[in-house]
Amino acid sequence: MTEPTTRGTQVPAPSQATDAESDATSRGEGDATSRDTSRPLLDVRDLRITYGSGARAVPAVRGVDLTLRAGEKLGIAGESGCGKSTLAMALLRLLPPGATLEGEILLDGEDVRTMAWGRLRAVRWAGASIVFQGAMHSLNAVHRIGDQILEPILLHRLAGPEEGRRRVKELLRHVGLPVSRATAYPHELSGGQRQRVMIAMALACDPQLIIADEPTTALDVMIQAQILRLIEGLVAEKGIGLVMISHDLAVLADTCDRLAIMYAGRVVEEGPAREVYAQAIHPYGAALSGAFPRIGDPASRFAPRGLPGDPPDPASLPTGCTFHPRCPVALPSCATEPQPLRAAGPGRRAACVRVDEGFEETSDGATSRGGKPVPGDATSDRATAPGDATSRDGEDVPGAATPPRGTEDDARARDDATSHDGAADGATSRTANGATSRSGDARDAASGLGDAGHDGADEARSTQA
Repeated sequence: MTEPTTRGTQVPAPSQATDAESDATSRGEGDATSRDTSRPLLDVRDLRITYGSGARAVPAVRGVDLTLRAGEKLGIAGESGCGKSTLAMALLRLLPPGATLEGEILLDGEDVRTMAWGRLRAVRWAGASIVFQGAMHSLNAVHRIGDQILEPILLHRLAGPEEGRRRVKELLRHVGLPVSRATAYPHELSGGQRQRVMIAMALACDPQLIIADEPTTALDVMIQAQILRLIEGLVAEKGIGLVMISHDLAVLADTCDRLAIMYAGRVVEEGPAREVYAQAIHPYGAALSGAFPRIGDPASRFAPRGLPGDPPDPASLPTGCTFHPRCPVALPSCATEPQPLRAAGPGRRAACVRVDEGFEETSDGATSRGGKPVPGDATSDRATAPGDATSRDGEDVPGAATPPRGTEDDARARDDATSHDGAADGATSRTANGATSRSGDARDAASGLGDAGHDGADEARSTQA
C-alpha cells in the first residue's frame, strides 16, 4: 500500500503507528480543545491532485484555494467528473495509491498533507470526519449499527465500552433514530435512516470539521429535507465547519453560507451561496442555476435551459479557458488564455474574461464598476433588448438564441406572464417584438441554449476517488 505524496514520488505507508504516534492517536493531542479562532479552520492553498504519472498523468484538481471558518458552511457544486469528491477525499488524505498531492491543506493551522501517519490517524474522526456518499456502500454489512458507531470512540480512547455505548445511544437520539436501531444491520434500515447513521458516526468524536459528500443522494425530497435540516441544526448547535458537496445548487444555496462552483478541476466561481445561485456571474454557474426550473416562473417552465456537450476529459483538457468550447459568450482570447479567479464584487470571485476588477460598493448597496451597474448584481438595471438579439446591459450577446415571434397580442401576453422584477429568480422579460432582456449576468446567454438539457452530463468521464 502506498500513500499519496506531494512531489510525484510514492513512499510506503506504515502498517502501524509507532508507540509515540499511537499515544498521540489515543490522546488526540493538538485536537480542538483550544484552537486559535483568528485563523481559518480549513485553509486550502493551491491544491493540485494528479492520478498516475508521466504520459498517463490525469490532473483531477488544478490549483484550488478555499477557506472555511468554524461555524461556516461551504458548498461545492459541479457536474460529475469536475473533481469535487477527489477534493473531499484529499482533505483527509483518503485518496487511492498513486495519487500525487501538491499545495497545502491546513486544518486548524496544521498541514494534513505532511502529517505523520500516527498524527493523521488522530486527526481523522476527532479533528475532521466525512459523511460518504452512498451509506449502504460505506457501512459494514456484517456489523451492527451500534458497533460501527462505537468503533471510532473506542479507537480514539474517548470512552470505555460502557460509556461508549451510552454515547452511541445519545448520538442515535441526536440524529432522530430510536435507540433500538443500534442492534440493527444496515440492510434493515431505510435509506434515510442509514444516512442518519453516517451522520452519527461523523459526530462520534466531536470533530471540528465535517465533510459531507452528497449526503442526500438517492433520497426522496421529504427525507432529503429532514437530513439537510439535521445537518444545518448540528452545525449551528456545535459551531463546527461544514464542507458540503452536491450537484443540486438549490440545496446548497438553501443550506450553505458560501458556494464554490468547480469545472474541470478548478473553482470557476465563488461567493455568498444565495447570490451565486440567483445571479451567477460565470457562464457555467449561470447554466447550472438555470437548469433548475423555478416554481411560478413560466419562462423556466416553457423554455428549460441546459448546457450542451460534456465536461472535458481531464487527460485532454482544452487550451485557454477549459469552458470555452461550451461557453455561449466566449471571446477569441478564451481559447488561448487561461482565466484566473478575479474579483467580481464584494466577497465574490469568478474566472471569466468578462469580469473586470475594480468593483466598488455604492451608497445604495449596489455593486458598480466605473459608475455603471455590474452585470449579475441584484440591483442592476434591466435594459430592453433591441430587435431580435438577446442583450446584456444594452450589448448584443454572441451565441444567444432569439425566441420565436408571435403576434403583438401574444407578445404582450408573454410579457405579462414572464416579466419579473426580482433578480433573485433570474427573471426574464419579453418585449413586444419578441426580444429578450435580462439582468446583466451570463445567465441570459445560457438561456439561449434551448432544450439541449443535461444529456451526457451524468455520463461524463470521471477521475474522482
